Amino acid sequence: MTETLTAWQIRAYGTADQLTQIERPLPELKANDVLIKVRASAVTRADSMMLAGTPRFARLFLGLRRPKQDLIGTCYAGEVMAFGSQVTHLRVGDPVFGEAGLRFGANATHLLVDSDGVMLPKPAGLPFEEAATLCDGALTSLNFLQNVAQLTKRQRCLIIGASGGLGTAAVQIAKAMGAEVTAVCGPRNLDLVMGLGADHVVDYTRHPVDQITGPFDVIFDTTGRYPFARMRTALTPKGRYVSPVLTLGLLRAMLVTRMIGRRRALFSATGMKPAAELRPMLAQVLTLIAEEKLTPIIDRTYPLADLPEAQRRVATGHKRGNIVLCT
Repeated sequence: MTETLTAWQIRAYGTADQLTQIERPLPELKANDVLIKVRASAVTRADSMMLAGTPRFARLFLGLRRPKQDLIGTCYAGEVMAFGSQVTHLRVGDPVFGEAGLRFGANATHLLVDSDGVMLPKPAGLPFEEAATLCDGALTSLNFLQNVAQLTKRQRCLIIGASGGLGTAAVQIAKAMGAEVTAVCGPRNLDLVMGLGADHVVDYTRHPVDQITGPFDVIFDTTGRYPFARMRTALTPKGRYVSPVLTLGLLRAMLVTRMIGRRRALFSATGMKPAAELRPMLAQVLTLIAEEKLTPIIDRTYPLADLPEAQRRVATGHKRGNIVLCT
């Protein structure tokens, strides 16, 4: 067995320049552990925010000067390499995918995960590169649209940031749920987003987002750049504004809208939900893929050694779909 793994360490909060490629001995297996040979891993905006230490109040949990868990990466796909004595449902070589959770470290050659965590068998026809993205854009979008916003058939849904990793998944999932989808993106991505099934596409360079009139039953701001206060008038009287980017402004809006009015601002930390809740949702994502209602969109792939460059691509805010590392 290979005695070392290669991973990327965060030396301090900041930009991709703070990433250092390192080698470490393979971790020792505990009874419920699974060692994964990583074939592909996602490079996500959530990882970028962890790298930057934003929002700053999150450092109270992540670590004040740098993350307590110093390796980066959350979403992976690979093959089972070894497992602990209490693991009975896996075999060496099984293709799997999932998320590392608070252990992090998925942007690596090997990853240690809990056998009871968010991990599912990878379907034979699903490439490792696509499987590695599912616990970010697809799983998060499904949670926000289905569980947080409670989007239903024939409701009107506005998706801001429709060409990114979350947005490309959200457009397809909202359409699969039977919603009327208005998608916001830049001019070079209009055809992409329309091709994903959006009923209406808005070019934000020609039409200011906060001047879109709606009204919408659900506004899903995948970017966190258009707060509830700016978008509330585009909601129906009982409309829901949801965003995966938690800021102090969103926290205030959540508190205020619980006490005043019928419109709601809502948030969910998808990755913090129990694995027992996330696995069935991830199985729903696989069903959507099998029914050809959802296709993961890949912007670019990079070798593991080029993670800093991949992070810089994410930081531009102009990626089309997902960024993936291949090992």
